[in-house]
Amino acid sequence: MNFGIVLSSLFLLLFAGALSAQSDALTQLLVANGALQLILFVFVACLPYLRTGRMSFVDIAWPFGVALIGAQVLYFSSGDTLRATIVGCIYLFIGLRMGVGAVVMGAKTGVIFKTDFPRYQYRKVMFEQAGTQHIKFHTLAEIMAQGIANMSVLAFPAFIMAINPNTDISNWEIAGLVLWGGAYLLESIADLQKLAFIAKNKHGVCNVGLWRYSRHPNYFSEWLVWTGIVIATVPSWWALQNQESITVWALLGLGSVMASVMLYITLVYLTGAKPAEYFSVQKRAGYKAYQDTTSMFFPWFPKTESRDVKPTAFND
Repeated sequence: MNFGIVLSSLFLLLFAGALSAQSDALTQLLVANGALQLILFVFVACLPYLRTGRMSFVDIAWPFGVALIGAQVLYFSSGDTLRATIVGCIYLFIGLRMGVGAVVMGAKTGVIFKTDFPRYQYRKVMFEQAGTQHIKFHTLAEIMAQGIANMSVLAFPAFIMAINPNTDISNWEIAGLVLWGGAYLLESIADLQKLAFIAKNKHGVCNVGLWRYSRHPNYFSEWLVWTGIVIATVPSWWALQNQESITVWALLGLGSVMASVMLYITLVYLTGAKPAEYFSVQKRAGYKAYQDTTSMFFPWFPKTESRDVKPTAFND
């Protein structure tokens, strides 16, 4: 399945529909953000890919695009100051943490600037195995799908909350923010557990701590981060029903939910679990046994305790 073309088309339709909103503040945010994200992805991801053949530049463009959404919310918000500040800072934190991390890692290891991440090598392998014609075009479509997501579905929750004038913070918003914070904590714990394990067992399967219940607890937690943001959006979206047409209101709601769906697709199929495991099964003895006993994405109790699984580190 060509996710790039399908997702790009869907996100563009949602973006076009949202531009029909009655709220001038919302449409102005969407237009400004759309232009900025397009410029960012063309110069930071698309042109470098065409020059080098490496797709990994999207790991710089996408997070800084998320940070850009947060910066716009903080600067142009027309709604309640507290709510806008919270959501703007969340986006800014998510984007800068990942973006700066990618640049620093790239400078130290050469990944991105000299070589491609295995997960992007995986996309090329999948295209070749499927007999896809015009691979460069399809790769550009997948790069731009992430840029168009920043223009539309990933920006909708932030912008919807940024224009909400209600000064009361609802239980929905508190629940979403708590989920976001808890998920970020779990993601950090998962990363630290894997680093600690690999430091002592360089060639072992990291099946301790959170990794005992999910083969990718870091990706699962990242998905929960965005799902928490979507949940926090519900009251602000609901408040728009009397201001917008039923069509625009529904599109904004669908688009916000698609933020969670898009992250799930990305973290499982495009640049997450499946790409990581494609190479791990080939290179790591015992990883197949780990797959047989441990849930891939959603945490669950392992099926059995396999004594044959010897720790085998893998690169997520």
